[in-house]
Amino acid sequence: MLDLLVPPSASPQFSDDQIASFRESGYVVVRGLIPPEIIDEMRSLTLRQLADEQGPVEYEAQTRYPGAPDSLDAEGGRTIRRLLQAHSRGYVFTAWMTFPPVLKRLQQLLGPEVACPLAHHNCIMAKQPRFSSETGWHQDIRYWSFNRPELVSVWIALGQERVDNGCLQVVPGSHRQKYDRSRFDDALFFRPDLPQNQELLATRQFVELEAGDVLFFHCLTLHAATRNYTDETKYAAVFTFRAGDVHPLPGTRSSASPEILLPRAL
Repeated sequence: MLDLLVPPSASPQFSDDQIASFRESGYVVVRGLIPPEIIDEMRSLTLRQLADEQGPVEYEAQTRYPGAPDSLDAEGGRTIRRLLQAHSRGYVFTAWMTFPPVLKRLQQLLGPEVACPLAHHNCIMAKQPRFSSETGWHQDIRYWSFNRPELVSVWIALGQERVDNGCLQVVPGSHRQKYDRSRFDDALFFRPDLPQNQELLATRQFVELEAGDVLFFHCLTLHAATRNYTDETKYAAVFTFRAGDVHPLPGTRSSASPEILLPRAL
């Protein structure tokens, strides 16, 4: 039972200051939230399935991001970027959602009814050396279709995340601003070449994490990541959650996959 793994010192929920920080900045980090036993199991499954190239996967070459190999046949072309459908890769990748200190925090941000849409994120990120690519500035909502942009992404560090291995960068408060379409490129990446965007991006913060740390961030928060400049792979599990009254639009990718409805926290 996951609830037996709660460390004695673990806070069961966000403090009022943390909630206020999330509302203001669009993100909040909880240090050591996921117990080592869960992290170890997630990492063990990740390493084994990466070695076996257990599908479904996304290769760096398929992202077309800066720094990625040109094709699957190029050198490094079969470098795995994401292990997709994480929830089906081991019970631990679903069970952690009901870990009380996680579930309570999600309900503090989203309300008593929370669902995990399996159509988005639901993956294990593997930023590997040499052939990892850069992820441009974007909002998670860019390819999602919901009646309201009120979703929270949850990033679980399975190891150290540092500036040199491509930790996430976020722009505090960017989720509260409205942006003209011209400030994004055709792929809906926020354009760093525009002076008005440069001023905003200059306020970015680097989110460095240790294994077990968790980053909660709003789906409208601008974020990006560089490639991995070290010789060790960086791993993270990423999922998305919505409130009970936020619904995927019919006929879209967001409604094409099932969802996991989480229980109410006690």
